[in-house]
Amino acid sequence: MIAAVVIPAFDLRAALRLRPALEAVPAALAPLPGSEPLLGSVTAAAEAKGVRPGMRLGEALATCSELVLVEQDPATAEQAWEEVLRRLEDAGFAVEPAEAGTVYFETRGVERLYGGLEPALKRALKAVGPAWEARAGAAERRFAALAAASVARPGQALIVSDDRTRRFLAPLPLSLLPLERDRYEELEELGVRTIGQLAGLPGAAVAERLGPDGRRAWSLARGERDGRVVPRRPAEPLHETLEFPEAVGQELTLRRGLGVLVDRLLARPDRTGRPPRKLALWARLAGGASWRRTITLREPTADPARLRAALGPKLAELPAPALKLRLEVVELAEGTGEQLELVRAEGEVLQGRLKEGLRQVRAAVGAGGVATVVEVAPWSRIPEARALLVPRDD
Repeated sequence: MIAAVVIPAFDLRAALRLRPALEAVPAALAPLPGSEPLLGSVTAAAEAKGVRPGMRLGEALATCSELVLVEQDPATAEQAWEEVLRRLEDAGFAVEPAEAGTVYFETRGVERLYGGLEPALKRALKAVGPAWEARAGAAERRFAALAAASVARPGQALIVSDDRTRRFLAPLPLSLLPLERDRYEELEELGVRTIGQLAGLPGAAVAERLGPDGRRAWSLARGERDGRVVPRRPAEPLHETLEFPEAVGQELTLRRGLGVLVDRLLARPDRTGRPPRKLALWARLAGGASWRRTITLREPTADPARLRAALGPKLAELPAPALKLRLEVVELAEGTGEQLELVRAEGEVLQGRLKEGLRQVRAAVGAGGVATVVEVAPWSRIPEARALLVPRDD
């Protein structure tokens, strides 16, 4: 079976770790500077007052005047999520993180390890820790496992057998499906408010109205197979940190600090000579907030000048002076170099470029960023119903 572990509003919980008193009051993640004024995750107290994630800031403050806005802390959230994943891996679970707060794993191996499905799920919740109020779900389908974990109580493990997947999903809200907010509203205007109501509609009509995303949501609502778990390969932490005696806002000084971090990182013996493919630049800002940017290199390189040229422009995006700067390797290249050929066969150059492009896309957006077209109903008069985009595994 496939299991899912869900921590609701993980980004907000991570930001409130240093301010636990706000967990009991109406609070929400503030919009990022320069972005659309939409709220992020909200606490249970804020939800009880009528505040919802994605609500416009002005509307939320008018709904709940005592709402506390919490500044987003993406670096702290990512670090906390990595800690959760490593605790699960240390307990024997081969995990596939979907997003911060949601992780999947296959239960076949750990059932033998812990003496059954339910004990394995309980062990996973224990590995996450009680402070996160995680919940777990298991089913034969990924989406059914996610839905089970989403409706479970904190600390509960909910198991859905394959023969009652459709009945279990039917009364659940549409918000569990991977659709844009406008699509939810469009379906609700048509009187479709539950997963079961969507599953009862003709697939061709859903595809015509909502496109490929709607057709995929319809397939998930019907409990059809939706992919397997692809565990991540745990990487050893590889980073260097530079702490300034006082807050630094001058870009020239920050660039010099970045150069020191690049030299230190490339000198690390645990890099084993492999060049970085993807890096992250992290800063602790004056006032306590954090800032983080990632960059995927077109070609893996260990040339300090090229790394500084790629990372340097990111420093101009810092919204405030920095107290601490950290450079970390998110992904290393698989090889230490490239063996060149004297004469290449016809077509190999183009094929090599295509493979390298696919690797860059996967490194930047994840395995689901590369898809192929699969015909499902070539006879249909509706273009959107003739084929689906399916993630590639190769």
